[in-house]
Amino acid sequence: MPTHLFDLTGKTALITGSSKGIGKAIAEAMARQGAKVVICSRKADVCDQVAAAINAEMGNGPGGAVSIPANISTKPELERLVAETRKQLGKIDILVCNAAVNPHYGSMSELPDSAFEKILSVNIMANHWLAQLVLPEMQARNDGVIIIVSSVGGLKGHGKLGAYCISKAADLQLVRNLAFENGPYNIRVNAVSPGLIRTDFARALWENPETLQRRTSNDPLRRIGEPEEVAGIAVYLAARSGSFTTGQNFVIDGGSTIST
Repeated sequence: MPTHLFDLTGKTALITGSSKGIGKAIAEAMARQGAKVVICSRKADVCDQVAAAINAEMGNGPGGAVSIPANISTKPELERLVAETRKQLGKIDILVCNAAVNPHYGSMSELPDSAFEKILSVNIMANHWLAQLVLPEMQARNDGVIIIVSSVGGLKGHGKLGAYCISKAADLQLVRNLAFENGPYNIRVNAVSPGLIRTDFARALWENPETLQRRTSNDPLRRIGEPEEVAGIAVYLAARSGSFTTGQNFVIDGGSTIST
């Protein structure tokens, strides 16, 4: 018999960093479950292309996409993004904070202040600002979902990605606090922490076959993940299937965090 556990028909999802990689896969998966999704990144032409492809696939079905480009590093841009989403789609049921940056690869002893400030601003503050902007309407409806895409980097130290890992660890606490404060309003807030996924963001870790083999040789599944393998958990958390799930971190990493 049919199930409605993963049905998102009638829902609107705002997804940052959704023109490629994990964000794009989440947008496509949610649209296929009936949601109207906002494709958002800095480049308007790329956002337009992704939205058009989703709409072509969905045809006359309930799911679809709109393109609303934005630079999430500034609060006025986020305010415009949320206002434009409401103007075009009427409401925001689901917020997925996926966009992130890492302008420094190296020891924290060599980390420029400007790079650290950018990491903290985009990876933490922007998520906080977006939550502040969407929570009032979710509280008024007594229903809503916020998903923050963190990283396995937030669970351990790293010799070259220290600042990025710090920001992702902070996102996990942001999730717990938002879940604690907003649970009485039936708002569920969770994190998804991917391991090594085949995205442009992680290209340096998988493009070279020797580097990839070394990186995955001790992982239980012995391979890299694909963006669509992260999208399913986002659908679960956004739909009725995740209605009793909040304040949690879902690690999607092929088992890397349980290996030595």
